[in-house]
Amino acid sequence: MIIQLEKTISESQLGQLEKKLTTIDYKTNKVSTQYGDYIIGVGKKEFDIRSIGTMPGIRDIHRVSDAYKLVSKKWKVNDTQIDLGDGVVIGTGNFQIMAGPCSIESEEQIEATVAHLVKNNIRIMRGGVYKPRSSPYSFRGLGIDGLKIFYQKCSAAGIKIITEVMMVEQIESMHDYIDIYQVGARNSQNFNLLDALGKVDKPVMLKRGISGTINELLQAAEYIFSNGNERIMLCERGIRSYETAYRNTLDINAIPILKDKTHLPVIVDPSHGIGVRKHVESVALAGVIAGADAVIVEVHETPEKAFSDGQQTLNNQEAESLYDHLRRTFELRESFK
Repeated sequence: MIIQLEKTISESQLGQLEKKLTTIDYKTNKVSTQYGDYIIGVGKKEFDIRSIGTMPGIRDIHRVSDAYKLVSKKWKVNDTQIDLGDGVVIGTGNFQIMAGPCSIESEEQIEATVAHLVKNNIRIMRGGVYKPRSSPYSFRGLGIDGLKIFYQKCSAAGIKIITEVMMVEQIESMHDYIDIYQVGARNSQNFNLLDALGKVDKPVMLKRGISGTINELLQAAEYIFSNGNERIMLCERGIRSYETAYRNTLDINAIPILKDKTHLPVIVDPSHGIGVRKHVESVALAGVIAGADAVIVEVHETPEKAFSDGQQTLNNQEAESLYDHLRRTFELRESFK
């Protein structure tokens, strides 16, 4: 159960509500976000919700049986829109492309990528400054100094930044230099990190875990929302299976299922999803047809020289073809509605 509270609710009225819920054996949790105040009621006893909904200080009340209540679509009529400012909006009807290298390597690389994105009207640049790598000997990013250069070049060009945060301790130092925190697959159930990201007023893109289920992804998003941050996006990036012909198994099924279960925007990552450069476009277009609100794709001027993930990274010419096909595919999908 989700009870939306009026901003004007008094302490006395809140106390009466909590007492009422206690009498019907419902455990209560108060959640305050940048957009609203809620009481989350958890219990099994049947009751007439009108007995709660008519109490003073209550804006609305919703029955939500899902374990992930706040991110569930069962209570929110309109899908969430993530407004990054300057006309950049992610969510139903506002298709976006996020593009850039796997790793930020140098100032020159940033400048070349920014020029490429501006030329193709891409408003969000991806790029890692902290990189979780399977091998401790692989390039692991330029850190906060690299992020500051990244921010300087992108903000001057009107481009928003998405980059990965790996630890709670990095959140504060990164805050002023990014537009979207990315939580990678390896951290999708790092609940301390999710709790902390719930306490900042900055969008978060949460990737599905390497072997994570849909419910686990939604429960992870609930951690962020329940700590106060409603500005969440979910990313399908492929899951681990027994198949070895490609890097991951991109779960196209997950996209319409997520769009049905949650009001949050859904992003598709074809680069990690298949991990084979020549097939990235095919699975990206499939993701758009399936209902994705945005695509995040790896692009490098010379993928063969990339410090990381060159095998799944498009060069500029391949990327330009993809951007055109993505936009045309989105328009085709919208024409079916």
